[in-house]
Amino acid sequence: YFLVLEDLQKEFETLEEQVLFEDGPDPSASVHSLARELLSLRRAVWPMREAASALMRGQIPAVSEEVQIFFRDLYDHIVQIIDWIELMRDSLKGLMDSYRNRVGNSTNAIMRVLTIVATIFIPLTFIAGVYGMNFQIMPELTWPLGYPLIMGFMTLVALGMLLYFKKKKWL
Repeated sequence: YFLVLEDLQKEFETLEEQVLFEDGPDPSASVHSLARELLSLRRAVWPMREAASALMRGQIPAVSEEVQIFFRDLYDHIVQIIDWIELMRDSLKGLMDSYRNRVGNSTNAIMRVLTIVATIFIPLTFIAGVYGMNFQIMPELTWPLGYPLIMGFMTLVALGMLLYFKKKKWL
């Protein structure tokens, strides 16, 4: 079982490298597959713990005192294997939590940028919508500098919002 656990540990370390340091596909399937293997291994080892415990305590008359020493060693190894399995299962849960946190942080950063872009363009869209209407009683439409003034005002609104976002450290 120690050799099997060492192989699973290597698989876990490879998976950990992929999850924490590489941007790749969703590792959930690999993590769940490894968790299932660990659970199967735990199910195989757990009954041996009880059997080795009975043998080491001398509950079986056919086992001599000299042999009980070996069963104590066996019992210690089985407990060590079970602890290792539980540690790896907990580490897998932590690995998935780390992955979800990393994905969540990335999504939050993207959403922040998109929200800022949308927030800048909402007032600009409103101004363009007002001046895009076909009303004839809008004096600014007949001014020779009406178009440049509106474009300048829209630029000032966008720059003002950018400066405000930088001042609030949202950008």
